[in-house]
Amino acid sequence: MGTAIIMMLVLGAVLGLGLGLASKFLHVEADPRIDYVSALLPNYNCGGCGYAGCSALAEAMVEGEVSDFKCKPCKADKKAEIIDYLKNTPGPEGETVTIKG
Repeated sequence: MGTAIIMMLVLGAVLGLGLGLASKFLHVEADPRIDYVSALLPNYNCGGCGYAGCSALAEAMVEGEVSDFKCKPCKADKKAEIIDYLKNTPGPEGETVTIKG
């Protein structure tokens, strides 16, 4: 019984260490602009823009896949704020995104 407990503790420690190392070395940095743009969108997740939801649209906008603003329920002031933010805030590689309103 004692040997089984010790083996489970050692196995848990080794697997925990492996998960910790994997978390540190395999971590992918996300672009913080995606979260900001997603927060400004109405978050209806209606799909009217052609994307699965507002977070997918925000990711496509930040990555430059969207040239026209496609969110129909978004208010004009938020739309202008998103366009201005993406035009004036560079990403991790220093690029900005221009979207037509």
